[in-house]
Amino acid sequence: MIEIKNLCKVFGDKRAVDDVSFRVEEGEIMGFLGPNGAGKSTTLNILTGYLSATSGTCLVDGLDILEQPLEAKRNIGFLPEMPPLYTDMTVREYLNFIYDLKGCAFPREQHIREICDVVKIGDVYGRLIGNLSKGYRQRVGIAQALIGNPRVLIFDEPTVGLDPKQIIDIRNLIRMLGKEHTIILSTHILPEVQAVCDRIVVINKGKLVANEKTEDLVTAVDGSRKMVAKIVGPQEDVLKALRAVAGIRSVDVLGKRDTDSVSYLIESEERVDARKPLFYMLSTKGWPLVGLEGVELSLEDIFIRLVGESRRKSRKGGEG
Repeated sequence: MIEIKNLCKVFGDKRAVDDVSFRVEEGEIMGFLGPNGAGKSTTLNILTGYLSATSGTCLVDGLDILEQPLEAKRNIGFLPEMPPLYTDMTVREYLNFIYDLKGCAFPREQHIREICDVVKIGDVYGRLIGNLSKGYRQRVGIAQALIGNPRVLIFDEPTVGLDPKQIIDIRNLIRMLGKEHTIILSTHILPEVQAVCDRIVVINKGKLVANEKTEDLVTAVDGSRKMVAKIVGPQEDVLKALRAVAGIRSVDVLGKRDTDSVSYLIESEERVDARKPLFYMLSTKGWPLVGLEGVELSLEDIFIRLVGESRRKSRKGGEG
């Protein structure tokens, strides 16, 4: 549905986007992550036709956004970080204005009413946008993106400035829209991505640093497996035996959790599942395993690690 190939954007001597390539499949919700200044908004502005690229291509349903802008843009609904709202208009006036602006061909009243029902703004349809809460304004911004029923929706920081309930409401709305649309969600709020996205693309300083399914990102970043084992047995002997198990990289004592068991943090070698050899060793020794719990990196840990690795590579490149 969306394909970005070797995209570059240069402002003076700064490469805001540096040879970025990725695909978003039809019906996928993709999280687009990066720290402030990473190049997220620049990439989205090129994809939506607001900026030209220095080099590379952006295809939307096979249409080049720069070569066939009108045809490609008909497939895109865009919510910028600052929604393009006219605060002196009512919601009704604004959505009718957007309908005309897009040259929409659907039955006007029915189409706008259906969108208002989807984003739940029917109760403020006749009110001035300037008198609405931040949450309702964001919903009106999403409504304008939906006019024309585009196949692709692009949301740039859709929950910034919202309260916790409004954030949950917008996340649920995005998840629902993902059933019928391909969505790119650009954000730096990590739980947001974890909650709604199928795939995560991470950029830092204009460069792509990750492109993985959400559930695969932990393995892609850290191939080792960490677990906490609660074992009954003499601590020094258990520690020595654990460190001798094939596939185990390191073992640290976390201390006693129960009266007769000790907890150990065990890290396996990359791509190795050490649970079976661990069980067999403990069975042979006669040391009961009374608890075993996996330890996964959080999305915050993954993000920090990816960005840190990107910075280290950048410094090494500069030294070369």
